[in-house]
Amino acid sequence: VQLQASGGGLVQAGGSLRLSCAVSGRTISGYSVGWFRQAPGKEREFVAAIKASGGRTYYADFMKGRFAVSRDNAKNTVYLQLDNLRPEDTAIYYCAIGRAILSTIATVEGYTYWGQGTLVTVSS
Repeated sequence: VQLQASGGGLVQAGGSLRLSCAVSGRTISGYSVGWFRQAPGKEREFVAAIKASGGRTYYADFMKGRFAVSRDNAKNTVYLQLDNLRPEDTAIYYCAIGRAILSTIATVEGYTYWGQGTLVTVSS
């Protein structure tokens, strides 16, 4: 199973990026998909997730409506739209898939397969 994240880069504060995560080796329709991020010197933290069935979405409190997660099962790809970026959003963003349930949807334990990450840098 491979998850290839892309779309990161350098952007000014207030700007936008769209991250993609192309999955091979598994059909994502049966999996929950999560996005996490890790800033230098900090632990990996939950950003957003979308359930396998029903497509319900979950978000970390800090993003306050600035981010949006989506999935395209036909393309076996998931997306994370990042808007109104702030310098504190600078981090490596990781996508992951797994059989997460409600109690684990926002935890690394809820996911089995991880991508290599894509770096997002927001300048002030």
